Amino acid sequence: MAAPSASAPLLRSHPHRGSLVPSSPRHRPAATSLLEFPPRRPASSRRFPYTAVRSSSTASPSAPVEEASAAAAPTGDEEEERVVLPTNESSETLLRIRHTCAHVMAMAVQKLFPNSKVTIGPWIENGFYYDFDMEPLTDKDLKKIKKEMDRIIRQNLPLVREEVSREEAQKRIEALNEPYKLEILESIKEEPITIYHIGEEWWDLCAGPHVESTGKINRKAVELESVAGAYWRGDEKNQMLQRIYGTAWENEDQLKAYIHFKEEAKRRDHRRLGQDLDLFSIQDDAGGGLVFWHPKGAIIRHILEDSWKQIHLQHGYDLLYTPHVAKADLWKISGHIDFYKESMYNQMDVEDEMYQLRPMNCPYHILVYKRKLHSYRDFPIRVAELGTVYRYELSGSLHGLFRVRGFTQDDAHIFCLEDQIKDEIRGVLDLTEQILGQFGFRYYEINLSTRPEKSVGTDDIWEKATIALKNALDDKGWEYKVDEGGGAFYGPKIDLKIEDALGRKWQCSTVQVDFNLPERFDITYVDSNSEKKRPIMIHRAILGSLERFFGVLIEHYAGDFPLWLAPTQARILPVTDNELQYCNEVASELKSRGLRVEVCHGERLPKLIRNAETQKVPLMAVVGPKEVQARTLTIRSRHNGEIGTMPVDEFITRLQLAVANKSSL
Repeated sequence: MAAPSASAPLLRSHPHRGSLVPSSPRHRPAATSLLEFPPRRPASSRRFPYTAVRSSSTASPSAPVEEASAAAAPTGDEEEERVVLPTNESSETLLRIRHTCAHVMAMAVQKLFPNSKVTIGPWIENGFYYDFDMEPLTDKDLKKIKKEMDRIIRQNLPLVREEVSREEAQKRIEALNEPYKLEILESIKEEPITIYHIGEEWWDLCAGPHVESTGKINRKAVELESVAGAYWRGDEKNQMLQRIYGTAWENEDQLKAYIHFKEEAKRRDHRRLGQDLDLFSIQDDAGGGLVFWHPKGAIIRHILEDSWKQIHLQHGYDLLYTPHVAKADLWKISGHIDFYKESMYNQMDVEDEMYQLRPMNCPYHILVYKRKLHSYRDFPIRVAELGTVYRYELSGSLHGLFRVRGFTQDDAHIFCLEDQIKDEIRGVLDLTEQILGQFGFRYYEINLSTRPEKSVGTDDIWEKATIALKNALDDKGWEYKVDEGGGAFYGPKIDLKIEDALGRKWQCSTVQVDFNLPERFDITYVDSNSEKKRPIMIHRAILGSLERFFGVLIEHYAGDFPLWLAPTQARILPVTDNELQYCNEVASELKSRGLRVEVCHGERLPKLIRNAETQKVPLMAVVGPKEVQARTLTIRSRHNGEIGTMPVDEFITRLQLAVANKSSL
């Protein structure tokens, strides 16, 4: 099963520009929820500084809309005016502003740098960018470009659409000596060709849309953010271009709110927190995209895996462990070498036979199924594995835990009969809700993708499978959007995105019906008439990649993991070294009860407390002479302050209960 990628807007090339524009509705993801700034903080999650505005289309399947509204209500001491950030999908005006800003920026660049060549410039999720063939730019250059953009905006120049013939467009492009635009023109199939002018000074191949004039842009709501290198057409064999990123909003308040959001996202960046909290690393000596889980990160992974295994065993899954390599022929049968080769590593020669690192777990699970003949009475058969896979990624695309070369999927496959599809899908949805709910994810975006133009399988089985998916979602009471024709060629699917503490969407869970691999591997069962039939195969992942999900968790919690998941649940802090022996005895007792504690000493108590706060340890047990004499601990919570003094056994009991209930002390 393919690992879900980080949530990002789907884009396609527009034939009249070469720039990227949002894809057609069939492939467009649902609009992200709106964000509010300043926050309305629910008392139960006060440490999360942002909440989200939610409509019924994005409300949690497990909670009514009224509950979401109540959670976002003011707590009494907060009177800030809320700023709602729209999206490109929710505001046509914003989309037009951003598209026009890309043109204005390109015009400004070519005024300041006459030898620069323009390529493409789309609107994107939070703004726009444009790629130029020119000398490298600096931050100082960005300030000059923004100043020139402001001048163009103040001139209130009209945006004028013109239709021309292909020959006329080519003539004009050649006159400007714009080779990239000429290449874009060659790829356009439709006519006439459309051009947009900014006044009488600058024009570009474009299909729109734009604002009526540059004066419709609030220059104080526009900011140039950064410059980066980008290959033409994304191909490293092509020319390296200068890509300028900018953000644009409808008004200044929205820009300020967005900047505030960016600062909070930066504070939560899992790469920085992973280093600060010593959770994981990616070592240059080992290679890019290969994750080292440090002790603190590894214990969190252990908790995730242990919980995952227990829940799956309770839901009737059998656990598997399968090899990381296999004969290359296996991947020929599965079709991966034909359709997925660019994402696979080179084969290795083992005693004159070619072997392949696995990019997927599916063929292994099928081989386990094929080890014996199955009867219809055996179904459903559910197998699950935390299987590590390897995908070839260009070094430039690697990004912390979000895009790596080796990762572990929480993969599972269900083999069932046609009339069992609905119940099995419903079971997966229940399991998904249970697992994701542990981490506080309660708001989802759900999409049902149906049969594409090119597909395998009969009309009848596609219809039955799609209806089964719809019925399972309806039974669950979950709202969803239908992505007509967006399914995989081998079957329909359900995709689920979780919403984090900042309102960002992350693709995690997926459920896919597969008519292809059962055919390729010729898997069968014996029905009630003693005839061989083909079973239905369902792929599903809930967390997706453990590495990526861990990155999402770090950013969701801002590294401040809840008590049950925290790598160190409590630090025992002696006032002086005179209490050290007692502290070690208490630590040993807590560890023997399955609790994660450590003793820290050698500094003055205020600094020990500050260090524990910095490392986001949930609880601190302070020990002085009185505590030693009374055999007690004085407990301090990072979030709730002083809890009080209590006997060791009482602390253990309360801590164990809080961990079991996934609550705070």
